[in-house]
Amino acid sequence: VKVYADGALGSRGAALIEDYADRANYHGLMLETQEKLEALFTLSFKSGFSANTHAIGDKANRVVLDAYQNVFKKTGGILLRNRIEHAQIVTPDDIPRFKALKIIPSMQPVHATSDMHMAEQRLTEKQLSGAYAWKTFLKQGSVIAAGSDYPVELANPFDGLYSAITRMDHEQLPANGWRASEILSREDALRAFTLGGAYAAHQEFKIGSLEKGKWADFILIDKDYFKVPVDEIYKTNVLQTWIAGTLRYEKEEVKSKK
Repeated sequence: VKVYADGALGSRGAALIEDYADRANYHGLMLETQEKLEALFTLSFKSGFSANTHAIGDKANRVVLDAYQNVFKKTGGILLRNRIEHAQIVTPDDIPRFKALKIIPSMQPVHATSDMHMAEQRLTEKQLSGAYAWKTFLKQGSVIAAGSDYPVELANPFDGLYSAITRMDHEQLPANGWRASEILSREDALRAFTLGGAYAAHQEFKIGSLEKGKWADFILIDKDYFKVPVDEIYKTNVLQTWIAGTLRYEKEEVKSKK
């Protein structure tokens, strides 16, 4: 069940604990009270559904975590693999609560590179200390479910992989990456986009990796993701797509060479 807790950072709708850096006495917008969130979670969990809650600002993330925690104590549901969608701005004190409450941070790496210039205007250094913190989440043992946030962002996963391992735009700026301590390795980024997503959907036993007993869902690409220079990753092209072991798509130039 998709639940919304706040708005977006660009519109200053993300709910913050402290003021926006570029608008005094303004904290953004909570779309639901904690009481309403708890009611929604209770209904969801009693019906056997996980709750995937949109939370971008640090206040929204804290309120959502508080709501999950309270409902887990009263109703259960902690094993449903509930998610916080985006988890963009989280205080360093709240990040460990994702692990303790078994909440999956469902994050979109392209947000960091799309938002970096705007985020520097909207947020103080203190607020940025737990922002787009993929590496920090992984280090504590959280499973990140990486995605695209299409149609807000490009659907192409290679854009997301590029952002995850560089934190740079397509002009390779800023040099060495924006807030580079949160850069992911190529292996960790790929895992987040594959097995991480499968785990979040309770499907890691049948998709997300190429293993015996799983669906043979895979693509053939024109570059070696693990070896090409980073600036070529987002230029990767899919040559073939296979679903359950059946060829479903083939690029025209590949067909013509046969």
